[in-house]
Amino acid sequence: MKVVQRIATWSLLVLVAGLGIGAWQGKLWWQRVSAPVSEGAQALPVSFRIEPGTPALQIGQKLESAGLIRSEMAWRLWTRWLLLQNSSTEFKAGTYKLSPAQSLEEIATQILTNKVVTVSFTIPEGWSMAQMAAYFESEGFFPAADFLAATKQIPKDLYPWLPDGLPHLEGFLYPDTYELIGDDITPTAVIRQMLNRFQELALPLYQNSPKKSEFNLRDWVTLSSIVEKEAVVPAEAPTIAGVFTRRLELGMTLGSDPTVEYGLGVTQTPDKPLTYAQVGTPSPYNTYLNPGLPPTPIASPGVGSLKATLSPDKTEYLYFVARYDGTHVFSRTLAEHEAAQARIHNERDAKGN
Repeated sequence: MKVVQRIATWSLLVLVAGLGIGAWQGKLWWQRVSAPVSEGAQALPVSFRIEPGTPALQIGQKLESAGLIRSEMAWRLWTRWLLLQNSSTEFKAGTYKLSPAQSLEEIATQILTNKVVTVSFTIPEGWSMAQMAAYFESEGFFPAADFLAATKQIPKDLYPWLPDGLPHLEGFLYPDTYELIGDDITPTAVIRQMLNRFQELALPLYQNSPKKSEFNLRDWVTLSSIVEKEAVVPAEAPTIAGVFTRRLELGMTLGSDPTVEYGLGVTQTPDKPLTYAQVGTPSPYNTYLNPGLPPTPIASPGVGSLKATLSPDKTEYLYFVARYDGTHVFSRTLAEHEAAQARIHNERDAKGN
């Protein structure tokens, strides 16, 4: 690297000398104009945007105006030297994080090698589209309404495995950590990355499972999303999936609180549980009132819940009730279940909660 820099410096000196400046003075001049503009607190990175087709000389002018380089003339000499060396002067369009603490050569190399800004984001397992939308807006990506509108556009042409008749993409936006190029942070780009990840990681689980004859894809993801919302402790997911599977087989309602919450757009807490009125409110998502599965998933299930739904425990349990530590008490009969509910309620009252 030092050899390359030495060659670059002396090649530029030849150019400078050819302009009528003495070699020694040229060397001092180049060292000064190509040095970083500032250091420390004054050298915070800034976003620098290069539009497609922007000429190299105009880039130099913009860099100088932005306070990122000392001299547009030095930039011009640098690009001339690249031409003399038969090197590329095709500076890539994009958004870059550049700092006045970088030398001119460092800035030019970053733009030539297309080291653009990237943005990462993480979607936790069990989030709904509404939670994702609020997150993206809070992070300054785009308005929540734009994201929710985009989730109603079902790209069957790109993802033909998506079930027919989906009103939106709830459940199929895979929860994971992602990275986007700064110029492509749009709802559509985010959604396609998440669908790609579902296609890569979730879809093969279903396609390679003998259970797929018992579930269509939509029902699998829907049940998995309910398991995801109920199973706070991952180790309980197969048992919870087993309870729901058995209730479906027996024609019982699922009786899942998270589906009621989703249908009403509310979130219960230990201090503010669902009321009898809410549980009794008609909704397509109310699995206390409606047998079978709700019309769509209610959240994005992770791989643990997806696998648990394909391989549920064979269990005699038909009920479960949450403790206040994330675990559940499982029961075989309604009487056992009601006793467990009363015991947990009394324990909470005894602790003054």
